[in-house]
Amino acid sequence: GTIHLFRKSQRSLVGKLTHEFRLVAADRRSWKILLFGAINLICIGFLLMWCSSTNSIALTAYTYLTIFDLFSLITCLISYWVMMKKPTPVYSFGFERFEVLAVFASTVLAQLGALFILKESAERFLEQPEIHTGRLLVGTFVALFFNLFTMLSIKNKPFAYVSEAASTSWLQEHVADLSRSICGIIPGLSSIFLPRMNPFVLIDIAGALALCITYMLIEINNYFAVDTASAIAIALMTFGTMYPMSVYSGKVLLQTTPPHVIGQLDKLLREVSTLDGVLEVRNEHFWTLGFGTLAGSVHVRIRRDANEQMVLAHVTNRLYTLVSTLTVQIFKDDWIRPTLSSVPIANNILNLSDHHIIPMPSLKAADNLNPVTSTPAKPSSPPPEFSFNTPGKNVNPVILLNTQTKPYGLGFNHGSAPYSSVLNQGLGMPGMGAAQGFRTGFANVPSRYGTNARDQPRP
Repeated sequence: GTIHLFRKSQRSLVGKLTHEFRLVAADRRSWKILLFGAINLICIGFLLMWCSSTNSIALTAYTYLTIFDLFSLITCLISYWVMMKKPTPVYSFGFERFEVLAVFASTVLAQLGALFILKESAERFLEQPEIHTGRLLVGTFVALFFNLFTMLSIKNKPFAYVSEAASTSWLQEHVADLSRSICGIIPGLSSIFLPRMNPFVLIDIAGALALCITYMLIEINNYFAVDTASAIAIALMTFGTMYPMSVYSGKVLLQTTPPHVIGQLDKLLREVSTLDGVLEVRNEHFWTLGFGTLAGSVHVRIRRDANEQMVLAHVTNRLYTLVSTLTVQIFKDDWIRPTLSSVPIANNILNLSDHHIIPMPSLKAADNLNPVTSTPAKPSSPPPEFSFNTPGKNVNPVILLNTQTKPYGLGFNHGSAPYSSVLNQGLGMPGMGAAQGFRTGFANVPSRYGTNARDQPRP
């Protein structure tokens, strides 16, 4: 093979990750996220030690929310990295789906942690250990303060979009009902409680409230089972909050069309189909590329005489209001004029515009046909009273040419009589004159057609 002397060596996976991390760290906006990430790791280490010393599974479940905050910070870094990267031939649509994948992975890991807490809580119901409350309340307030401070200080674009676009959790719905009742008594709180509350702030406050109740009940009555019940409540709240976000981000990864834009897309497609020159809009497919970014492709069939660039500009202008990444394929109508004959046409044949296709009956028994009625002639039966110009079901197209003296094989005894006398000798409809007989469409054909017995043109 060819030897490349100055070919660059391929980087390993660790080398590629290090290069991309340096690219992100070069931006000053990332320094704040890296600082919060370092503080988060220190806080998680202290909380895990306090969970082990207090033997509280409720505090462990609440610590998992702090671990989820670390995942959210990593997602925010990925969002900054996506904004720096440009589309490549391999990733022609860009890297926006990486932040969708990060949100999906973070929410799924949080739900797995909740399932682990539920499994451990079920085991503790059989044998409930003793809970030490020395550092339980301290750990609760440390975790609550850090979680709220991280959520309110860092502007996490992916999670902010998902929390608003995803369906509400059962915790948000119950809090919303309670907020309406409170705002009915104190209307001044409507600006705080009535809007849709942040699900992450809500679960942090609810988890801290459950741990405070656990601390009081254990201190008053030594009721250790309430710690297990609080752990189950925190796990259920975590699962119920993360599940709608997992579903939403999973649908984005599956390239589904968002339900809230289906009506707008149908309206735009109807407007496109009514544009001048557009015959058909088909093979349309629209999907969510990233959070807030809609991509789509559509095929547009236009007339043969339409201007492709003009139609493309109008279609793009209509759909670009909703679809930011759009691919439109324009192709012209491919209809073909039907050919009358597959053989070469001689010069002495009439023009194509003068040809007329006449359906004729299939000729199976030409010897038994009556020359006048085209029906089988029986020796014992009298001739039919009426004759009908109905070829039947199985008909074959026949082209009448001007060089043909008589249609051979039809059983007609023509001789040198003109066509008008033959076609009107019994081929007319009942109750109609000779002028309304067998209609062949020869209205535009010149009066001279065919030849006589002496090969002279008939006047």
